[in-house]
Order: sequence, then C-alpha cells, then structure tokens
Amino acid sequence: MVSKILVSACLMGHAVRYDGRAKPLVHPAIGRWMQEGRLVTICPEMSAGMPVPRPPAEIADAAGGEDVLAGKARVMELTGGDVTDEFLQAADDAVRLAVANGCRYALLIDGSPSCGSGFIYDGSFSGNRRAGSGVTAAALRQAGVEVFSDRDIDRLVEQIGRTD
Repeated sequence: MVSKILVSACLMGHAVRYDGRAKPLVHPAIGRWMQEGRLVTICPEMSAGMPVPRPPAEIADAAGGEDVLAGKARVMELTGGDVTDEFLQAADDAVRLAVANGCRYALLIDGSPSCGSGFIYDGSFSGNRRAGSGVTAAALRQAGVEVFSDRDIDRLVEQIGRTD
C-alpha cells in the first residue's frame, strides 16, 4: 500500500499563510508523490475558518503545541486576539483529514504556531526561535502520524523508501 502524506497547503504553492503568501517547496519528490496520489493538502488555519491574510500568531509564554493541547497555553495574535480555539479546531481538522485518508506522514512548514515541527517562535513576536512544535504538529504526533518539516524532506524521502 502507498503511504499517504498530509502536506501544508503553503508548501504546495497555495497563498494561505498569515501574510497571504505561499512558501512553495521545490523538491523532486513532490512531483513524484503528486503523480502517485500520495499527497493530501490542508491549511489547518483555513480549515478552521481563519482568514487570509490574518494577524501573525504565536504560542504565548515560550510554550509549545503540546501545552496548548493540554489547556496549559494560549495562541495569541500580535494584535492581542486569542485564537487558541481556532488553532485547536485546526489541529482537530488536520488529524481527522489525516486519519480519514490513511496518512502515515505529514510534511509541514516549520516555524508556524500550527505546523511547526522543529522550531516555533517564543511568543514574544521578536523573531526569537525555539525548538518545539505547533499545535497541529503536536496533535498529529499524538495521533501516530510521523511529522517532518519542510527542511527534513530528504529524511521523509528516506523513510518512505524504507517502508513502501
């Protein structure tokens, strides 16, 4: 059976990021996976009804996605708006889509308070990065989906080569 991959829509060239842009990932595996029907695309925030563009958001107080899922942290916009509920809905939407489509893997844009899997920002809106996961990445991991950042696509290619 061919393993499916849940992929951030911005990596596929969709202009869905908070700033209204895309961040297309150029890699030979992307075209091959598209032809093989492996890719399932989602923008978690848009699935939860958030607009494009939207104010920048970060997980407050240097917390991580796991803390948000546990009810111990909030996701806040630069403007002061609390978007925790939207990010929890986004994570739930992504998990449901991954499960419904049999996605064993996820390829997500790093740095996002939703999709970040290697690093996120510290909640100060000062550009300070820290190791950690966004809310969707953490929820997918809890659901048993292996999560890879856009910077780790070669590791994902290797993993699929070993399992398929």
